[in-house]
Amino acid sequence: MRNIFMKKISKNKKSKGQSLVEYGLILALVSVVAITVLQTMGGQIKVTVNNLTTKLQQANQLSQSAGAT
Repeated sequence: MRNIFMKKISKNKKSKGQSLVEYGLILALVSVVAITVLQTMGGQIKVTVNNLTTKLQQANQLSQSAGAT
């Protein structure tokens, strides 16, 4: 009876360890994909942010000049 119980405990430990390894592999894969996407689209994101900043600055200048008149 004790032998059967010990086999079940051993099997549970193996499956828990296997699950942790699988989660680690998934996390690594997601990280690689995220880094690749950011490197690929990084230039376009920078251009978009710069355009947005310029337009906000222009809008701010317009609102300040309209308030001064």
